[in-house]
Amino acid sequence: MPTADDFRRIFDYNEKVLRSFFTALTRIPWDAVSKNMDASHNSMKNIFVHILTVYNGWINYNALGKSDSIPWEKHDPQNYHSMSQIEEFMGTVLDGVTHFIGELNDSELSRRITAPWMEGGYELTDILFQITLEQAHHLGEIIALLWQMNIEPPPMTWIDYA
Repeated sequence: MPTADDFRRIFDYNEKVLRSFFTALTRIPWDAVSKNMDASHNSMKNIFVHILTVYNGWINYNALGKSDSIPWEKHDPQNYHSMSQIEEFMGTVLDGVTHFIGELNDSELSRRITAPWMEGGYELTDILFQITLEQAHHLGEIIALLWQMNIEPPPMTWIDYA
């Protein structure tokens, strides 16, 4: 069973990788980043915002018992018109995540969490894995889209970051 310290290592890695992909996207013209490329959330911008909303909804709201306060307008990728707007949202989201993960202890990992968009409750451990895996598969999409543009994506090898 993973420990709170294991999740601190994983989420440190997640943040480093997420920030490196953000930086890579800032080097691409906005028209290309926001272009509908028929991916899961259409554009690279929308996919990236979706990753942030997964963190935000699960950790900064549901895990804190504040599901009724989720700022849905911040979760709508259509409300972002520049990478600086996304960066501001990312900073807010990751500040909350860093605080939550930093305070995490082993006894909390089995705590049940609910979300308004899903039936039932889930152990915090499973939610933390879900966030991690969701980031990985959506960054995989962004990698494929970058390759289609002949752009080398940032590295994301665990060993290099850990």
